[in-house]
Amino acid sequence: LTNPFCFQSQSPRRVPRQVKSMLIKETKPHIQELSVKTTIISRYAFTAVSCTMLNRHSAAAEGVFQFLIPKNAYVSNFTMIIGGRVYPSEVRPKEKKVKQGKGGEAKPKNKEAGEQSAPEVEVFRMGASIPGRNRAMFMLTYEELLQRRLGRYEHVTSLRPLQLVSRLSVDVTIVDHSTITHLEVLPLRNGKSNTPALPVSTVIKQNKTFCRITFSPNIVQQAKITTSGMLGEFVVHYDVERELGIGDIQVLNGHFVHYFAPKDLPVVPKNVVFVIDTSASMLGTKIRQTKDALFTILRDLRPGDRFNFVSFSNRIKVWQPNRLVPVTPLNVRDAKKFIYMLQPTGGTDINSGIQTGSSLLSGYLNVDPDANHNSVSLIIFLTDGRPTVGELQSPSILSNARAAVKEQFCVFTIGMGNDVDYRLLERMALENCGMMRRIPEDSDASTMLKGFYDEIGTPLLSDIRVNYTEDSVQYVTQHLFTNYFNGSEIVIAGKLTNQSADSLHVQVTASNSDKSIVLETDVALRQREVETERHVKEATAGVGSGRVWGFLSVKEGLRSRLKSQTSREREGHTQQATDLSLTYHFLTPLTSLVVEKPQVLADGTMAKDTPTPTPVTTETNKKAVSANELSDETEGEEDTSQSLHLMKDQPGKIVKRPAQKSVTISKTSADGDPHFVVEFPLSKLTVCFNINGEPGHILRMVSDHKHSGVTVNGKLIGAPAPAGSHKQQRTYFSTITIVVNRPKRSYIEVTPKKVILDGRDRLVLPCDTTVSVESGELAVTIVGKSTVTVTIGRTISFVILVHQYKNPAPYQRNHLGFYISNSKGLSHDCHGLLGQFLYEEVGLAELPGNATATGDNSTFERSHILKVKGRSVPVVQKTRRIYSGRQSVDCWFARNNAAKLIDGKYDDYVVSHLFDMGDWTHGSNGA
Repeated sequence: LTNPFCFQSQSPRRVPRQVKSMLIKETKPHIQELSVKTTIISRYAFTAVSCTMLNRHSAAAEGVFQFLIPKNAYVSNFTMIIGGRVYPSEVRPKEKKVKQGKGGEAKPKNKEAGEQSAPEVEVFRMGASIPGRNRAMFMLTYEELLQRRLGRYEHVTSLRPLQLVSRLSVDVTIVDHSTITHLEVLPLRNGKSNTPALPVSTVIKQNKTFCRITFSPNIVQQAKITTSGMLGEFVVHYDVERELGIGDIQVLNGHFVHYFAPKDLPVVPKNVVFVIDTSASMLGTKIRQTKDALFTILRDLRPGDRFNFVSFSNRIKVWQPNRLVPVTPLNVRDAKKFIYMLQPTGGTDINSGIQTGSSLLSGYLNVDPDANHNSVSLIIFLTDGRPTVGELQSPSILSNARAAVKEQFCVFTIGMGNDVDYRLLERMALENCGMMRRIPEDSDASTMLKGFYDEIGTPLLSDIRVNYTEDSVQYVTQHLFTNYFNGSEIVIAGKLTNQSADSLHVQVTASNSDKSIVLETDVALRQREVETERHVKEATAGVGSGRVWGFLSVKEGLRSRLKSQTSREREGHTQQATDLSLTYHFLTPLTSLVVEKPQVLADGTMAKDTPTPTPVTTETNKKAVSANELSDETEGEEDTSQSLHLMKDQPGKIVKRPAQKSVTISKTSADGDPHFVVEFPLSKLTVCFNINGEPGHILRMVSDHKHSGVTVNGKLIGAPAPAGSHKQQRTYFSTITIVVNRPKRSYIEVTPKKVILDGRDRLVLPCDTTVSVESGELAVTIVGKSTVTVTIGRTISFVILVHQYKNPAPYQRNHLGFYISNSKGLSHDCHGLLGQFLYEEVGLAELPGNATATGDNSTFERSHILKVKGRSVPVVQKTRRIYSGRQSVDCWFARNNAAKLIDGKYDDYVVSHLFDMGDWTHGSNGA
């Protein structure tokens, strides 16, 4: 299946006199050759740029190599050859407090036309002296994982050499495991009116899984497009055939990449609130283009959707107060009137805008009986400026947004123009499972707004979880996703524990419009690896699954860094992302690319002295701060980290365990006074209760001695109650022990100061270090003064939060919080205060016409009955703060020491000592 070659007419070989005149008049070194070769293997693009400059003059001249790379790409190498000598580069950690561009780097004197209109690129720039009558060659490589948007992949090569080039060529080779179903080469994108035709001199060769596109305009053809050298962007769109089921998995060198993009699914209804900036700065083109986009979006809303509009400046206006309305012709007509009447005026109250939109959406989801629980909910937030009225501090705005959203829906942010706090919008989106999009000044905002809405306007799945065989995979990148939108793609990369394994079990669970979906299969690893190796050899590029894993892991580390709530957490993510950047030789916001520069004497010859190392970096519009950057301010109180990094070696038989990227902590926990929280995923309910124990008592938390061999006990310590409290005293967990009796008896004892691991060897580890060790089936990871993670046989893991106070109040004690992270290895007969609920389902019923007073205030909460194990337990709704107060969880609270909720009574869970492994022998309460 081979398409005919596509040729454009060739220009005459003779170079016109006016073009020769232009070349002769050039004073700067002339670019003799610019070659850009890209190989895309299974959506991962590896680009090599080679630029040869000639200094025609006898005196030395400054040669400036400048190339625009995609914003999502990472530079992986840069080398110069000048005067016959090679000058390689080295990636180093970026020094703190040193801004980009220092250290002898030549800065651009002015912004070239067209740069500001391309927000998705960064400028790589390096200048060097070229000796007289000599050449310099600059070689740059960068890598990028293409993102699928609107049902296609887009690869862009920016061609802005700022002069006519003697030999210019662009070569894009696409090799894929799947059949290439769509291929399109767009007209050069340069802001001018273009005819809908291939760029001149483009040649396309294609078969089923391979295509090669070349673009090589001679110097006359370049001059006909533009004499400034600003040719524009060479754009290739393509898509591949989608595998049904769990998607496409590719394997190479002990790594795998999983591409998941299902099709032919019913559309999930959405609940959407548009929050639109109508401050004075939106006056003119911005508000007109915004209105045009909103009018178009209104036409695309589906009958099952619900929607509302909020406008904010220094005043807030809500189109339909206190509700979301269905899509009907009358509601759409009224919404158009509201949009038409929007008049920009006043300041920018970002905080009130997002709070109002969140309140509308959460109110509908929590109160309205018509709310579709299988729908997808989102806020689309648009602004063109920074906060000028109301709350002005970004940390407070972000904290308020998190508290208002409560993980119930996602926030998608859009920034228009150059005066936007992009860091604020990026963090607001990342912290609330959304995305941020930039719309540059003087661009077609209406088209870009509509395009962004099209990307997220058709949800197909929600709550996507991708699992792999536990003992076959390590270091998986993000595998939990809130939503999947039509035309996009979920990409996960991981390392295989055993490269010789025959198969990998993959399971995808998700929800769609009316049901839950479970997809699973066994992937033949050897067969996939042979296929992937064949494609890599065809493309003759050293791009493997390992680099994709490294690329995604760095991206994930930078996102986690951006979302960090504390300086400790941020430093950990910074270190992790920096280490990966150095391993894969990526130039990222955390690293510098240092290259030696030649010293050229006044007579134009090369000096024999040692060249000077010079940092070279990418540049962006200074007003549009890179989304990967993070301010130096410490946000929030000293808090608990949920990610692990910075592993240290251990002596003796202890084996260093590689750094785990992140730890998922469930809500099922016992923390604080102690407050117990139990998550029932099958019932989609969360229940909470208090245990008012006695200091010195030891409580059985998890009891699975007969089956998995695991027991968890916690010892209580007392403290005076705060002034005004209705309690007589407080109790906390001062010690937690985890006892394992298979295959050999071992235990872990955790206090706020130290961890004792008694397995093959006895180790005492202080809690203020960051270390990871393995001993038999046990693995322990400590993040200094933060968390202790205990993993047993890879199927059971507990996370213990370490709460330490520098200046404790009288009612505070250093204590521990206990969270069940992975309970897969615990049996259905597991018991204990937390263990008994792991595999239970519960029901909830409202008591008609009944209300219960809450404490001393005058508010009332409607009582409900929780059905658990045949028992009826009165409950009321409350909000609990978990993870050291970093997250709020709505739960159904059972009073009176969890009477009737737990089997038996409090005394049944008090054991004789910390290493007691006795089984549950008591009966259950009656209904």
